[in-house]
Amino acid sequence: MTAPVSRADIVEAARFWLGTPYHHQASLRGVGCDCLGLVRGVWRDLYGPEPETPPPYSQSWAESLGPEGLGAETLAAAALRHLQPVARGAERPGDVLLFRWRSHLPAKHCAILSEPDRIVHAHDGAQVSEVAFSSWWRRHLSHAFSFPGVTD
Repeated sequence: MTAPVSRADIVEAARFWLGTPYHHQASLRGVGCDCLGLVRGVWRDLYGPEPETPPPYSQSWAESLGPEGLGAETLAAAALRHLQPVARGAERPGDVLLFRWRSHLPAKHCAILSEPDRIVHAHDGAQVSEVAFSSWWRRHLSHAFSFPGVTD
């Protein structure tokens, strides 16, 4: 059985990934990851093996008209299988946040809330960074989830 995981443990694990270069579909701390790879890596760091392997996905997967495109909340559905939903406005450090770029598109970016006003995320063309959870990010927030069995 896994020892209890605290919110501080999650934030510390996420920050340990800071500086990891962006690499689409990767999840190797210090080598490369994308936003989902960051969350997957934090899961492995704290819980052990991942509960499922994500299917291959293109960088524009949530912008296509195919079965995994418009209207399909693929990322949110996967999160619901393994994480606990958090009510809008009740997000706390250690929670996983999902973002949508346009109101009519599904969520396609994720981050970990590190402080009430900061997030850790991986973004294309850069590296894992801790940035302000600004009004821009708050406007694009679509879902929030807590890791399982989190203690305060």
